[in-house]
Amino acid sequence: MPTVLVIDDNPSVATALEVLFSLEDIDTLGATSPEAGLEALAEHPVDLVLQDMNFTADTTSGREGEALFRTIRERHPDLPVVLLTAWTHLESAVELVKAGAADYLAKPWDDRKLLATVSNLLALAEARRELGRMREGQARRRDELAGRYDLCGMVFADPATERAVALACQVARADVPVLITGPNGAGKERIAEIIQANSAVRDGPFVTVNCGALPGELIEAELFGADAGAYTGANRAREGKFEAADGGTLFLDEIGTLPAEGQTKLLRVLETGRFARLGSNRERQVRVRVISATNADLPGMIRSGEFREDLFYRLNTIEIPLPPLAERPEDILPLAEHFLGPGRTLSVDARRALRRHAWPGNVRELKNTIQRGALLAGDGDIDEAHLQLVPGGAAAPAAGVRSAPGAAAGAPGPAAPDQAAVESALNRHGGVIARAAADLGMSRQALYRRMDKLGIPRS
Repeated sequence: MPTVLVIDDNPSVATALEVLFSLEDIDTLGATSPEAGLEALAEHPVDLVLQDMNFTADTTSGREGEALFRTIRERHPDLPVVLLTAWTHLESAVELVKAGAADYLAKPWDDRKLLATVSNLLALAEARRELGRMREGQARRRDELAGRYDLCGMVFADPATERAVALACQVARADVPVLITGPNGAGKERIAEIIQANSAVRDGPFVTVNCGALPGELIEAELFGADAGAYTGANRAREGKFEAADGGTLFLDEIGTLPAEGQTKLLRVLETGRFARLGSNRERQVRVRVISATNADLPGMIRSGEFREDLFYRLNTIEIPLPPLAERPEDILPLAEHFLGPGRTLSVDARRALRRHAWPGNVRELKNTIQRGALLAGDGDIDEAHLQLVPGGAAAPAAGVRSAPGAAAGAPGPAAPDQAAVESALNRHGGVIARAAADLGMSRQALYRRMDKLGIPRS
């Protein structure tokens, strides 16, 4: 049962609120002075504070309430505080809301409005605690991974990335081919490095081949090597990537671009560990762990005859999907701060812009954006303007949010939700403002303002 602490010099206030809150299964503690209130906070678990602004007879300045609020905020920064104030003290209350108070209510209060405010804040506080517990669990799992495995300096905080990293660590010791799928720039090569670093061949070479960057006529020589005279310009024998990776790992990026003949030879190497250099009949034996990656739809390419089905099943004994950065939102700010380096700061607006952007270029685009912002900001903080994010890359509006009339396609920022979207969100969440606001991607205060503008009753 949640607990509300009422701090008011008039004991009847706590008594009246205790009766009111009991109807909603909310427990109530009372204190008649700031000192007693702070003592109660130290001794009891409290979910929300309702505090008066004046505690001494004939005092109306509100300074006692302000001092109490600031002390509570200092000692309990995450505890929601609602101010009870006379109309003459509204300006002071508004200033304290700006300083972090959850809300203010005028005396005498309206029971329905007070209950709605307290219920919403308690629900929001519980949601925040649950989020905090979830993040603590994620941080604990990340620490456990880092303690058991070499993560090669990979920066991540999103559960989706954690799952990919954990799977990479889990299969690293198994001598089987691994296929990493995901869009360009998402970090597939770093996942491959983690597999290599935790494998039985961690001390062997790690050789990377970008299949998409090689001319079709040279890819076979690049992979398997060539004898002198095997092709025009081959004046001497050359070692292929498989030979270079012997005793280690070969990472084949953009495997979907490998031509048909190369696919056939690769399949044989995977099956037997044997191959012949281009222009040679002598077979060579190697022991290589093969990790491949692609941003292509390989099953679709199989159906169209562009990729061998038997090779596909050889490559993806284990498949590790790595989602695009837009689907790993908790990674964005940790990665941005990592690329920014120590001593530099992102402004609040810059952080919001980074979270809002869709990142079609994924981690690679984020790194370039941060580097650009740091250069343009000089020695100062990096602001949104320094990032120069392209509006067309902004994330799409949330479901139920319509574009503003006449707004250009790709205009930055989502439009305000219409009446149908607001009412639908309120109905879905049983009228709990905090949850409806989160559903709509708004703050609680912004949703209240939107409801007032649309003529939707608050209760």
